[in-house]
Amino acid sequence: MGISVSHISKNTALIDQEDNMSSPVEDGETENGKVADVSHFPYVEFTGRDSVTCPTCQGTGRIPRGQENQLVALIPYSDQRLRPRRTKLYVMASVVLCLLLSSLAVFFLFPRSIDVSYVGVKSVYVSYDLEQRSVYLNITNTLNITNNNYYSVEVANITAQVQFARTVIGKSRISNVIAISPLDMKQIDYMVPTVIADELNYIYEYCTLETIKVHNIVVMTQVTITATYFGHSEQISEEMYQYVDCGGNTTAIRGFTRPFNNLHPAE
Repeated sequence: MGISVSHISKNTALIDQEDNMSSPVEDGETENGKVADVSHFPYVEFTGRDSVTCPTCQGTGRIPRGQENQLVALIPYSDQRLRPRRTKLYVMASVVLCLLLSSLAVFFLFPRSIDVSYVGVKSVYVSYDLEQRSVYLNITNTLNITNNNYYSVEVANITAQVQFARTVIGKSRISNVIAISPLDMKQIDYMVPTVIADELNYIYEYCTLETIKVHNIVVMTQVTITATYFGHSEQISEEMYQYVDCGGNTTAIRGFTRPFNNLHPAE
């Protein structure tokens, strides 16, 4: 009789243990058969040899072994890891940084003027044709070109034209001149070959007159500089009047100028 009671007690203990290991959903059923709210289910941690450290719980929980890739860690809503930290600070810092970079880009890339100043006549080479009663003048002028930009500018070409008494007596064009560094100035010499002949052959008499030591004539020079940067072309025009001695070869003759800067896009 004692043995029967002991056996019954042992079976009763096993039944109670199986009831305690029943699913949480079954335990959470109410008297009406409805499932209780899952959010009120307490946290259960698996321990023992058949469990491993949860890979997504920062080492604070354990899950059954072999189910590492099937279970997802549940983090409480009040966990600090779910709360954004310094979000407003990061957003404001990003906005300020973008504005700063944009301002710097506009400041350094904004196109500035390219200044051209006339220095004067560097040299004049004079020759005569007695039969044609013509005067040949190779006039070399000097220009200062200043780059006020924070990037390099290339002087693509220089076009010059010389007039005397409203008649064009010479033209010249120089290509692929020079590249000017940021905030730098370059001095450029260009030569224009001219011929005074035909209806202007009376100048031959004046230039070869021996009773006069200085045979100055006034010529007008129009020069156009084409500068390129970032695929954009810009033309700067300059006009000046010059004294030129047609009586002999001269060097570094000063002239008087009437300069003007006319910026217009290249055609």
